[in-house]
Amino acid sequence: MSTNGNVPDLSSRLLRLVIVGHVDHGKSTLVGRLLSDTDSLPEGKLDFVRDICKQQGKDFEFAFLLDALEEEQEQGITIDTSQIFFSTQKRKYVIIDAPGHKEFLKNMVTGAANAEAALLLIDANEGVQEQSRRHGYILKLLGLTQVAVVINKMDLVGYDEKVYSRIKLEYTAFMDSLGIKAREFIPVSAKLGVNIAASKDKMLWYQGPTVLDMVDLFEKKPPPDHLPFRFPVQDVYKFDERRIIAGRIEAGKLKVGDRVTFSPSNKQAVVKSIEAWSVPEQPSAATSSESIGFTLDEQIFVERGDVCTLTNQLPIISTTFDANVFWMGKRNLEKGRKFVIKLNTQEMECEVVEFKKAIDASTLKTLTDQEYIAKNDVAELTLKTRNPVAFDLFGSIATTGRFVLVDEYDVCGGGIITTYIPATKEDKLRDEVRTRDFNWIKSEITPEERAYRNGHQASLILITGDPGTGKGPLARTLEHSLFENNFQSYLLDRRNVNLGLGADLENFQNSNESESVRRLGEVAKLFLDAGHVVISTSNAFHQEDQVDLRLLANPYPVVEIQVASQPTGEPDIVLSLDEAQDTIKASHKIQEFLKEKKILMGHNYSI
Repeated sequence: MSTNGNVPDLSSRLLRLVIVGHVDHGKSTLVGRLLSDTDSLPEGKLDFVRDICKQQGKDFEFAFLLDALEEEQEQGITIDTSQIFFSTQKRKYVIIDAPGHKEFLKNMVTGAANAEAALLLIDANEGVQEQSRRHGYILKLLGLTQVAVVINKMDLVGYDEKVYSRIKLEYTAFMDSLGIKAREFIPVSAKLGVNIAASKDKMLWYQGPTVLDMVDLFEKKPPPDHLPFRFPVQDVYKFDERRIIAGRIEAGKLKVGDRVTFSPSNKQAVVKSIEAWSVPEQPSAATSSESIGFTLDEQIFVERGDVCTLTNQLPIISTTFDANVFWMGKRNLEKGRKFVIKLNTQEMECEVVEFKKAIDASTLKTLTDQEYIAKNDVAELTLKTRNPVAFDLFGSIATTGRFVLVDEYDVCGGGIITTYIPATKEDKLRDEVRTRDFNWIKSEITPEERAYRNGHQASLILITGDPGTGKGPLARTLEHSLFENNFQSYLLDRRNVNLGLGADLENFQNSNESESVRRLGEVAKLFLDAGHVVISTSNAFHQEDQVDLRLLANPYPVVEIQVASQPTGEPDIVLSLDEAQDTIKASHKIQEFLKEKKILMGHNYSI
């Protein structure tokens, strides 16, 4: 529906408003009245519906304005969510009219997920119902905190203040238990237009805002530009020689030249270009809520489901996390059953490994000794995915902390990720790095400024291979060659770290060995932050160690030089045993590679 064009200039962006409530509590009537009272109906629509009612011998109802679906008219209930637009003097709105019937809670969750504020309707004649409490819990689950309660059909109780006060007291206590505070309780008669657009003499005891006054008081949710960059990959398209990674920016900003990481694979590259559709000129930057594509400076394997972030703003990666789940499936949600979790564009098999608490969503009472939940109930539980997935806690970044569960192609549940306990050593290390980086006292000299001064990016060069393959002499030759070319280079041998910072470790087996690698990585990070090319070599670097070192060195690039007759893993450069013996030639080969990757840029480049 469109507005009539008589509304003054609206400076604010459109606000998304969801209207929820128990079946027959008057949502459609309220929406119809809002459209009529703000002159937001197409010209002649109101008279047309009145004439239809007259021809059919019906009394006119504002709800008829929305009953466009034949099935809705036959059953007398709202089945799907509708999006309807209206305007006040302050701004434009889109109303998400969500269904209230118990069987259609699934649609209500879908509609409310993108809302910024909510009106929750309660019938004054019927009082607080089971669905009224369930809807309140869902709003909490979706992170909606701007809520006003509209107590409708006050005309049916003679505009009695005692009825209003009783409902307000009961529902306030329920919302308090959820940690939600209603902005206002508004007594109305949507059918008669009392307290919708204007107050009338029916309830002089109420001095609060009308419904339209209240929605104008709701605050626009600021775009999540300030949050860490999050870009769930939807698809990868190939045009000419370009591979364009497509998706929607859920949070943060991106610009050409940013170094990005794709999780959970941890593959890195630099953004070469940003691609937009149907624009006269391609942008150099993009921000939250934009659907874009971008290309990379090198061809790495990226697929749907990967989450792209800035390299210094990594998400959580794990197989295990705690969540609050609202269950809507036909079968009970039971411990050990397999489902598919859809987390942004990621899809992965998962199962419930622990029920922490099963809750009756209509009363919030804990269901004791119960390791399952039935339809329309809630659980606090632990989920485990078959393979690692990338996510954030809902309280940090809502869009990447929200998910749905699918059972045999049917969406059967929705939830939010609340807490996260590292399940593996890598998870624990990743958390430590995230905490370290968050609290890191950053220098006023940027990495780009250091690179400009030094003629190279800071990077960690790992020389790996079996004992006796010539790694040590090669590392020393490389360090000396870089130094002779005026690059800031330093040979950081693991043995030196063990002799100093690792002196308290009696041996380097098992947990102590992991701690030895961690300390090496932390020392390397300090040198990297100072702008150096750090060279390290050890016989003991395993693939797992390299993953740890890459995490610790993040966001600086890590290059692996493997000396071996039969290489393992995916090293950046492989040197045969014979090649490694000629250290000068091997060092030159490494430096040519570093120039190709724009790690060594020379002293004549500009920022």
